[in-house]
Amino acid sequence: MIALPRLYAVADQTFGAPVALAAALFSGGAQLVQIRDKTATAQRLLAEVEEALKAAPPGARLIVNDRSDVARISGAAGVHLGQHDLSPVLARRTLAPGQIVGYSTHSLSQAMEADKELLDYIAVGPIFATTTKMYPDPVVGLDLLREICSKVTRPVVAIGGITLETAGDVLACGATSVAVIGDLLKHGSVAARTREWINHLES
Repeated sequence: MIALPRLYAVADQTFGAPVALAAALFSGGAQLVQIRDKTATAQRLLAEVEEALKAAPPGARLIVNDRSDVARISGAAGVHLGQHDLSPVLARRTLAPGQIVGYSTHSLSQAMEADKELLDYIAVGPIFATTTKMYPDPVVGLDLLREICSKVTRPVVAIGGITLETAGDVLACGATSVAVIGDLLKHGSVAARTREWINHLES
């Protein structure tokens, strides 16, 4: 089972250029960054991932959203899949041995099914209301997150509307990591906000 840092940072193109955002997140100390660009062609996403990898410090990992083929070709740490992407089984065929596969879930039943797959982590969300998706799934909430964490064996990455103020409550439910987008990227200095997050989570 892989070790995940408390902070799972997401460089989402809705907040700016994904490569620049990833570089700022790494500069701020993030050790695990997902690059998410829903607007990119495969060719452009590959170029973005390759550029973002150049900014990753030793030991840091970059995850590609949706595209296991891009993750394999670029040599990124792995892929994060949604409910409508390739199944984890098919993604594993694309990836090299040792590459990470994470999977989004939005309910107890989805999380329990995902726990049967060859996954490195299960993402659960949205925990709170979120503005980073055009058509978000229903809010999961802390009580259901706590129940999911108690019933699955894979590490849980909680995502969706999590702020610096609510992160402690989320982790107390049993989540291994918190995936953060808006509360990292909407501030003036992404690197400074990332350092603030890491200091808070480590205190």
